[in-house]
Amino acid sequence: MGQLHHGAIGFPLRRTRLAPGSLAIIRLRFDGPDRPVRWGQFTQFREGTPGVKVAVFVKQIPDPTGVGRLDPLTHLLVRDGTELVLDPGDANGVEAALRVVEASGGEVVAITMGGERAAEVLRKAMAMGAGSAIHVADDRLRGSDALATARVLAAAVARSGCELVVAGTESTDGYTGTVPAAVAELLGWPALTFAKVLEVDSGTVRIQRQTPAGHDVVEAPLPAVVTVTGAINEPRYPSLRGIMAAKSKPLEQLSLDDLGVPPDEVGLAAAGQEVISAAPAPERAAGELIEDDGSAARRIADYLAELKVI
Repeated sequence: MGQLHHGAIGFPLRRTRLAPGSLAIIRLRFDGPDRPVRWGQFTQFREGTPGVKVAVFVKQIPDPTGVGRLDPLTHLLVRDGTELVLDPGDANGVEAALRVVEASGGEVVAITMGGERAAEVLRKAMAMGAGSAIHVADDRLRGSDALATARVLAAAVARSGCELVVAGTESTDGYTGTVPAAVAELLGWPALTFAKVLEVDSGTVRIQRQTPAGHDVVEAPLPAVVTVTGAINEPRYPSLRGIMAAKSKPLEQLSLDDLGVPPDEVGLAAAGQEVISAAPAPERAAGELIEDDGSAARRIADYLAELKVI
C-alpha cells in the first residue's frame, strides 16, 4: 500500500492509503476562521506509476540577432568571441518536456553535444526545471555533420535510459531538420514530428501534428522521439531559485569512448557534406519607384506576374 499526502500550509494535512496501481482523484477543501470555504481543482495521482524519463535535446548557437561568421579556411562557424545562447526552438522543447513530467511524473534529462561552453545551455535547461544533464564533449567531434551528430545523441539517449525524446523541429544555425528523425531511426523508435500539442498517457505518446490544413492526431507507443514547433508553448523563464538549484544538479560529461561511438564515424573527416566556399550575401538593391500616371496598377501587376507571384 502506498501513501498519498495532500494539504496546504495553514491547513490540516490528511493522509490516505492507496492500493498499488490505484488512481486517486482528490478534491481539497480549504477553510478556516479567516478564510472562506474554497474548493481546489481536481488532481490525479496514480500510485506505483514511475512516470516518464524524458530526454530533451538542447543546442548552443550564436545569438540569432547577431551576425554569424564562418572561418575562412574551414568554413566552420566561429564561436570564439561570439555571444552564444540556447537555441530558441530548444527552449520550447525543454518546456514541453517539463510539462510532460509535471503531468505524468518522471524526470527530464537535458542532452547536448558541443564544446566546453555548451554546458551553459545545460545549466539553463536545469534552471528551467530539468533534473540532470548529459554533455557529450570530445575534440574529435569538431566538424561533425547531422548524421554524426545523430549517432552521438542516439548513443547518449540509449545510455540515459530515457523512453521519450523531445527536440525542436530544427536548429536555428543549421536548419537541416534531420537530426531528431535520424536519432529515431538509429534507436528504432517511432518519430512524431511538428507537434503543437504533446500528451503522454499510459505508455502512449499522442501529438497534434501541425499541418497547412490544421492538424493531424498522431500517436505511438513509448519509446518515441517527438519534435515540437514554436506554437506548442511559451517557455518559462528560469527563476532565481531555479538558477541556484541548477548549480548543484548532476551534469555528466561523456566522451566518444564512454558512448562507444567509433571516432571514424564522426568529425570533419567523416562528414558526408562539405562547404566548398562561402561569400557574403549581396546587399539588397534599391527598389523601383513607380509614380502613378494612370498605368501604375498594370505595371505592378506585370511585375508580380514576372516574379510568378500571380
